[in-house]
Amino acid sequence: MPFIVTEPCIQCKYTDCVEVCPMDCFVEGPNFLAIDPDGCIDCSMCVSECPVNAIVNAAEADEAQQPYIALNEERARDPRWPRITRKKAPLPDHEKWKSVMAKKHLLLLTA
Repeated sequence: MPFIVTEPCIQCKYTDCVEVCPMDCFVEGPNFLAIDPDGCIDCSMCVSECPVNAIVNAAEADEAQQPYIALNEERARDPRWPRITRKKAPLPDHEKWKSVMAKKHLLLLTA
């Protein structure tokens, strides 16, 4: 089962995880990253790189994280969400949002 990006990434978009992915399976939206499940080889290298613990194994996703399985798959297929292979600066207000838990309503699917 692939890994998925979950709610803590919203409004932060740390990209430390991107640099360690051997398969380049991250895609980037306006305020969130997603993992292409077809490219993910379940290596888990990205998990420890995420400073907000937003990456989990889809097989271990809890009830609140379950919707992110489909969301990651959908975003990976959206041509407006390009593949990202290099680390970038996080979003400008990332420190403000880092510890906020309920952010799903802020998810931007298009710029």
